[in-house]
Amino acid sequence: MRRAPPSSVERALDRLDGLHPRLIDLGLERIDRLLAALGRPERRLPPVVHVAGTNGKGSVIAFLRAAFEKAGRSVHAYTSPHLVRFNERILLAGRPIGDDALGAALAECEDANRGAPITRFEIATAAAFLAMSRAPADVALVETGLGGRLDATNMVDRPALSVITPVSRDHTRFLGESIAGIAREKAGILKPGAAAVIAAQTAPAAAAIAARADALGVVLLRQGREWSLAGRTYRDGAGTFEIPEPGLRGHTSSPTPPSRSPRSGRCPRSRSRRAPWPPASAPRAGPAASRNCRAAWRGGPGRAARCGSTAATTPPPAPPSPRSP
Repeated sequence: MRRAPPSSVERALDRLDGLHPRLIDLGLERIDRLLAALGRPERRLPPVVHVAGTNGKGSVIAFLRAAFEKAGRSVHAYTSPHLVRFNERILLAGRPIGDDALGAALAECEDANRGAPITRFEIATAAAFLAMSRAPADVALVETGLGGRLDATNMVDRPALSVITPVSRDHTRFLGESIAGIAREKAGILKPGAAAVIAAQTAPAAAAIAARADALGVVLLRQGREWSLAGRTYRDGAGTFEIPEPGLRGHTSSPTPPSRSPRSGRCPRSRSRRAPWPPASAPRAGPAASRNCRAAWRGGPGRAARCGSTAATTPPPAPPSPRSP
C-alpha cells in the first residue's frame, strides 16, 4: 500500500529535527529563550495541573480530563508520546489540535527561534503553550516529557496543582541510577504556593520528595498519609467517601451465571477475553442462555460445543427485514 505523502506538520517537524544534533538534551535555557521571544505564553495558560512521575502519568491525565469534562469543564492537555498522529499530543478544549492550527503554531515558533539550536520536544512544547494560551479553557493538564526539573514543561512556574505518580528507575542515562536521585528530578516540578498530590512511593523516593517540598514550603497530600484509597473507599482529613461503581455500558445487576469466570468474564474453557456477561444489547436465546456460557446464544451451536456447554443451541432470532421506503 502506498504511503500517504507527509503532511505540512510532518514536514515542519522533520525540518525542526535538524536544529539540534540530539533528540534529548535536558535543559531550560533554549525553551526559556524561545518562550520569551513568543511573549511568555506559558504565563497565559488556564490553571495548570502539572504531572510528573515514572508510572501512570498518562492515566492520571486521562482520569482528570474525564472528571473535569463530566463536571462540565473545558480541558486543554499536553501529553506525550502520541499513538498515531502528532496532533494527539495537544488537546484544545478536549479535541486534538487541527493541522492548520498546529502548523501555524510550529511556524510561529520556528520564526521566533531564528534557527537557534533547540530540540523537537522543546519547540513542540512551546507550540503547545502558544496554542493553549490562545484558546479558552477551564484547566490545562500538562505531562512532563522526561524527569521534571529540566523538562521543557517545567517552564510553567505557577501551577494550580502538582502531581507526582509512583517513581521508579527510568531513563537512567539522563536521571541517574538511584531512586532518590530520580525522585529529586521529578520533584523539580514542585513550586511554592501549589499543593502537590503524591502517589505511594518507596522510602528513598518519599524522602527526596519531602525534602524538596520542605525547602519550598509546599503542602504535600501523600497517599497513605494525608489520603488513602482502599477498594472504592476514599479517606482524607475531611472524612470518608464511597466511590460509586462506574456506570459502564453493558453493566448489569443480573446474577452472574455459574459458568462464567467471576474475575475475567470469560467462558470457562475460552482463552479470549470477553465483555462482562451479559452485554445489554445481546439477543436472548431462551432460558439456557442464563444458565450457560454466552457462546450458546452469541456464537451458535459450534461455539457452544467448543465451550463444552450443555445449553440449547437455538440460534438467536434473525433481525427483522428492513422496511420498504
